[in-house]
Amino acid sequence: MSDALSPDALSPDAVHLGLDLGTQSVRAVAVDGTGKLLAAASRPLTGHRDGVRHEQDPEQWWSAAGAACREALSGIDGGRVRGVAVDATSGTVLLADPSGTPLTPALMYDDGRAADHTDRVNTVGAEVWERLGYRTMQPSWALPKLLWLLQHTDVPPGARLLHQADLITWRLAGRQTPGDASHALKTGYDLLADRWPAEELAALGVPDGLLPEVVRPGTVIGTICARAAAVTGIPVGTPVVAGMTDGCAAQIGAGALGPGAWNSVLGTTLVLKGAGPRPVHDPAGVVYCHRGPGGSWLPGGASSSGAGVLSRRFPGADLDALTEAAAGTGSTAVVYPLVGERGERFPFRAPDAHPFVLGEPSGAAEEFHACLLGVACVERLCLDRLDHIGAPVDGPLSLTGGGARNRYWSQLRADLLGRSVTLPEQAESAVGMAVLAATASGVTLERAAAAMVRDGAELHPESARTARLTPVYLGFADELVRRGWLEPEVAAHAHRKADQ
Repeated sequence: MSDALSPDALSPDAVHLGLDLGTQSVRAVAVDGTGKLLAAASRPLTGHRDGVRHEQDPEQWWSAAGAACREALSGIDGGRVRGVAVDATSGTVLLADPSGTPLTPALMYDDGRAADHTDRVNTVGAEVWERLGYRTMQPSWALPKLLWLLQHTDVPPGARLLHQADLITWRLAGRQTPGDASHALKTGYDLLADRWPAEELAALGVPDGLLPEVVRPGTVIGTICARAAAVTGIPVGTPVVAGMTDGCAAQIGAGALGPGAWNSVLGTTLVLKGAGPRPVHDPAGVVYCHRGPGGSWLPGGASSSGAGVLSRRFPGADLDALTEAAAGTGSTAVVYPLVGERGERFPFRAPDAHPFVLGEPSGAAEEFHACLLGVACVERLCLDRLDHIGAPVDGPLSLTGGGARNRYWSQLRADLLGRSVTLPEQAESAVGMAVLAATASGVTLERAAAAMVRDGAELHPESARTARLTPVYLGFADELVRRGWLEPEVAAHAHRKADQ
């Protein structure tokens, strides 16, 4: 895009709308061209869980989105609104009829009912998945779930497979819109060839015409129709921009878009997202890439470890008080902070991995500190693995997510990593979509992010503490090797990096 197309695109008067479809809520934000958050609103979502099943009513997404948008825009002159973009959970899908009316509930991102279809998907598509770098699909990915839906649904002619964001953009534009390559990744879209793998999909029994057209994120895919304007308050004719998954949206919101830049999102689990000029291939399939707007590639991975270990081990506790107590312990015990009972996916893949403790923490404060330190160890190992497979990791590192609000924990992470980190002022998925929506006015994503992403505090490592914690980290990596979960060459690379 040419930045000369719209000289006022990033002016304070321009308003860009971001819409985040989460698990528990829909959030809408209105952000001006300087990154100032003008308004925000959210509406709750409910779902249904039953064992490995997790469903939501897609119509609830639309009603919640409409209410959140109306509130966010209620005090804003509609003439200022330049665009809207939507992110959603990765791998959430449903079937709809030719008019876009849902035929099925939405199978959510963590729904595991398609396990019986996964081996077939991985056998038929093995060559494509290997070339794309993730090697195998998991039962919760969208393509196995699509096969489950086809097996259990009376599918009429003209039916459509929709990703979560696709339903909303269809309603916004009043017609079916193309999907984006980010949400389509887990449905098997070939990011290298920029097309659906037709031969493999046909062999799996996916009907012709079921899957949406796919475009790059940042593409204008429609404009707000009159019916949507009445529901959402977004002015008729406002451009609708193809979005990305929630993790990529948060990365944009953090401004981690330059080569070697990374955003570490610490929520219930730990997610790392980076940027580079070319795709990164991980022989183990632990790291895979999204394709960003333009020619960028966004490698990353999602751990099964993270801050969720705190609510698991300390239910109902005063976490601020525990943090204060933990900070005074000086303990170097480490908890491997898996959120669930079993299974890790990044920085290594080990279905049998389970929590363990190195050292002997005494009392709640030391155990709490061991959990904080364990997450920091996993985070450093993620970056060492990325460096080992050739991903650029020497750019700026930002920390976001709920865990980043704990200042002691963020400093501990910087100390163990031995590198400076930034804490963006308002990095969240909805803000990332507002930044992406700004590209509808003709600016590049990089320029929009430079103008709209506001950096907050910068934390620098304390060298003495880094020196004390580095052997703790290396011992943690060695223990993972001893248990047969981490590849020895990754641990060896971590040792070499520590010696540099």
